[in-house]
Amino acid sequence: MKLSEMRECSIENLQNTLMDLLRERFDLRMAKSQGSITKNHVFGINRQAIARLKTVMTEKKKQGQG
Repeated sequence: MKLSEMRECSIENLQNTLMDLLRERFDLRMAKSQGSITKNHVFGINRQAIARLKTVMTEKKKQGQG
């Protein structure tokens, strides 16, 4: 999801997406522990997506308070 698309979404939708990304991160960790993952770059992509999403959520919350 692009940053501009994230900014257009509601906070509830962003929270659902965050939960999906966190679940994906957990699945990646489990796959790594089993030795079945070969694409290690996916961890970084997932981590960046989570950070990007949390940043947009924080921006939206601050705008709502101000």
